[in-house]
Amino acid sequence: MDIQFASILWNPSPRIFDALPIRWYGLLFAVGFIGAYQVLSRIFQRDGVSQKILDSLVFYMIIATVIGARLGHCLFYEPDVYLADPISILKVWEGGLASHGAAIGILVATILFVMKHREFPFLWLADRLCVAIPFTAMCVRIGNFINSEILGAPCDLPWAVIFSAKDMLPRHPAQLYEGATYLVLFLLMLFLYFKKSDKLSSGFLTGIFLTVMFLMRFLIEYVKDVQVEFENSLILHMGQFLSLPFILLGIGLIVYSVRQSRAIK
Repeated sequence: MDIQFASILWNPSPRIFDALPIRWYGLLFAVGFIGAYQVLSRIFQRDGVSQKILDSLVFYMIIATVIGARLGHCLFYEPDVYLADPISILKVWEGGLASHGAAIGILVATILFVMKHREFPFLWLADRLCVAIPFTAMCVRIGNFINSEILGAPCDLPWAVIFSAKDMLPRHPAQLYEGATYLVLFLLMLFLYFKKSDKLSSGFLTGIFLTVMFLMRFLIEYVKDVQVEFENSLILHMGQFLSLPFILLGIGLIVYSVRQSRAIK
């Protein structure tokens, strides 16, 4: 006997108010940055770093995230489209941001920041940024869910969602899977920093962040639909290929940090 599961029908308006051009995605993006700013403010106060430095750092991060995410999408997922019409890269309002591009942008911005502020070692700063980043990532994935984008693969699970703006297929709510993962990672990073950081060598928190975040991203890709057609011809999704270097870097940082800790002892 076949068992029929009920699916959740999902088709909210991307706008918060019909009369105003304010969208849920933009609001959640802003909430993500504001929340991360508050976390970093608490961290920098604990470490005796001035608010002026934090404000400068957050400016770097916002610019790097937007530029990196946009260029990442254009170059990783639709290079033929955007290289044929480079001006369209500037049309951020049309959608198209990639988290791996944002990660690269943040890495570059962190390097530039520590080159200007040499009193902050790179790994020291990265360890603190990685405490706050998962909160922003969680908010962005909730925004993706509201926008009915980055869809999961079709499934027949009880919690399957029909994104009726796209089609009538019950699908994995992959955006919420990722969002939940980032929430757990955020809580873990808060615990490690505020309760254990005095016992951890530089780079350990960054290593945990990169390994967990991108390993989970790699695994969740298996229940995602492809974002662009050429991914159907690949062994792995593009998101999985892009996650592998971050996972390896994270594992390398954990090993480096543990060795540094043992050497000090």
